[in-house]
Amino acid sequence: MARRHLPALLLALATAPAALPALAQDAASPLPVKVVVVTMFEIGQDTGDRPGEFQNWVERLPLDEQVAFPQGYRDLRLNREKGVLGMVTGIGTARAAASVMALGMDPRFDLGKAYWVVAGIAGADPEDMSLGSAAWAEWVIDGDLSHEIDPREAPGDWPTGYTPLRHAEPYAKPVPENDEGARYRLDPALVSWAYELTRDTELQDADALSELRQRYVNHPEAQKPPMVIKGDNLAASTFWHGKLLNDWANDWVEYWSEGQGNFVTTAMEDTGTLQSLTFLDKAGRVDRDRVLVLRTASNYSMQHEGITAAESLSGEKKGGYSAFIPSLDAAYRVGSKVVLELAGNWDRYADTLPGER
Repeated sequence: MARRHLPALLLALATAPAALPALAQDAASPLPVKVVVVTMFEIGQDTGDRPGEFQNWVERLPLDEQVAFPQGYRDLRLNREKGVLGMVTGIGTARAAASVMALGMDPRFDLGKAYWVVAGIAGADPEDMSLGSAAWAEWVIDGDLSHEIDPREAPGDWPTGYTPLRHAEPYAKPVPENDEGARYRLDPALVSWAYELTRDTELQDADALSELRQRYVNHPEAQKPPMVIKGDNLAASTFWHGKLLNDWANDWVEYWSEGQGNFVTTAMEDTGTLQSLTFLDKAGRVDRDRVLVLRTASNYSMQHEGITAAESLSGEKKGGYSAFIPSLDAAYRVGSKVVLELAGNWDRYADTLPGER
């Protein structure tokens, strides 16, 4: 076939840098993947420096084979023996959606039976979660798709300036039938299985984190040692912070889940990831029911008593997230239990979801 007739994607792969040879697979014999680990950012290199969300997976699982991925945010990593593929989507819903779609359409991989484990850090509602803890989400709600009026111009009886698309008032009922990708529910049985498998995982702690947790004197859950819980996720590309927005996040998740979900973690990317996986499922490329979202608490989503929201946010940005390293460790410790169980017992999970057994 003439070079000029190659599809653009295959041409990009064929012209990848020589230092990163293309994966020895093609559309005629794609590599079967058991689990895709989805992380959102890495600070520097994949190994050997200050870690982001990806580095623990690369070094510990390990993901020892680098795979060129010019159509996505960052090159992929693979453990061929285990059948585990790892990716970094880039920060924000747009990059997450684009990177996941690019992987889903990549002809080198057979993702038809793959499980997808999203594992990243997040802000945590101190009403439900403590620093260094990990939460498996059943509901993932988008915090960007909305109408907005500056609250200083909103009617005095409005609790927020945000209103759902196609509604003129906050939290108006009924919930729009066409949610435009504002809400996703993961398979409840699969989520419960992952939680039960990992609930007793020992998580990293430190005296400094314990001291900070105790400052949240009116939030008993925030004061507890790190643990694995179930709790739902709000995805918004704006890094918001503070008590009033924390109240909004709780109300927004309750509204879109119709009272079934509870806001626990706030991150940026997961509705973008789920939107692409939903489209890919319709195309027969992936199984949307095989998705898990794990978020770990690197910081609280609001201030503790005695300081302002601005002071709290400033402290996080200047000093780095309070539980940054412990939360990265928790994402790997908890997430890898699920990944290794699925990949290591593929004869049990290839055709039947764990929660259905």
